[in-house]
Amino acid sequence: MAENKLFGFSASPHVKGKRTTKWIMANVCIALLPTTVMGIIYFGLYALLIVGLSVVSAVCAEVIYKLITKKTLSCIVKEFDFTSVVTGLLVGLSIGVNYPWYAPILGSIFAIIVVKMLFGGTGKNLVNPAIAGRIFIFISFQTVVGGWVLPMSGDVITGATTLGGLYSGSDVSTINLLNLLLGNNLAGCIGETCKIALLCGAIYLAILKIIDIRLPLIYVAVTGLTTVCLYGFNFAYFLPSILSGGLILGAFFMATDYVTTPNTFIGNLIYFTALGIVTAVLRFATHMETVSFAILLLNLFVPLIDKHVINRPFGYKKPIKGDK
Repeated sequence: MAENKLFGFSASPHVKGKRTTKWIMANVCIALLPTTVMGIIYFGLYALLIVGLSVVSAVCAEVIYKLITKKTLSCIVKEFDFTSVVTGLLVGLSIGVNYPWYAPILGSIFAIIVVKMLFGGTGKNLVNPAIAGRIFIFISFQTVVGGWVLPMSGDVITGATTLGGLYSGSDVSTINLLNLLLGNNLAGCIGETCKIALLCGAIYLAILKIIDIRLPLIYVAVTGLTTVCLYGFNFAYFLPSILSGGLILGAFFMATDYVTTPNTFIGNLIYFTALGIVTAVLRFATHMETVSFAILLLNLFVPLIDKHVINRPFGYKKPIKGDK
């Protein structure tokens, strides 16, 4: 067979860019640094211990799993793409310092081994590993933790958090919006207190075009508007509902996971709008934070969305009426 010198043949992908998974995940780690630092400042060295144990456990779990499946250490190092670091960071940041030190270890191992690696590894997971790890910790340890720790002071409260009080009928006019934005005297998880730090990280990811910032903003806005509707169109609930709990952390850093979101823009509009409605309704019904549960639930519907919302093929032209 004569060699064709006019055309070159190669396997896909035919167009390659510099935006590798490793590059993207490394920048997500950078974007999470501000809220990590603020969490350590607010909650002390124990917060650093929790986040550190969570990250180390996630990385070690992935390495050990690959060693068990007979991959060489050099191959593991070459394939390392920072996804386990991001998962560990998010698991650690999404729990409070009221949890025992071994909780983030178990949560990260569950997230990496059960949710990610058993489904095939990076890009194959059905749901977001960090979300699953966070819910695993919540279900396993919620009955034994002794309340929430207030930033700086270290005092423990056993009553409702700001979010719980908001959805339990507390006077919304007494909520200090500046404290919600900065995380001052706000009991909660390590990485969800300082909203300014989270928004700085989100803007960083948007500038690098790692996330389409319009989509998480839709999630946040729909959550606030649905809450307003549930409370008799009282717009005083809008800002407290979007600045309380883990909505900002979940919307910009968990719900935007490439693997567990739809493949089309229209599909994403449906997905993030549904996330906002489900989050607000579940919060209203349970009087507790439900962002993780809403994201996990909607992750399961992504294949269905992709099945029914399909992009038009490249070069598609709408048929003219009368043509056969």
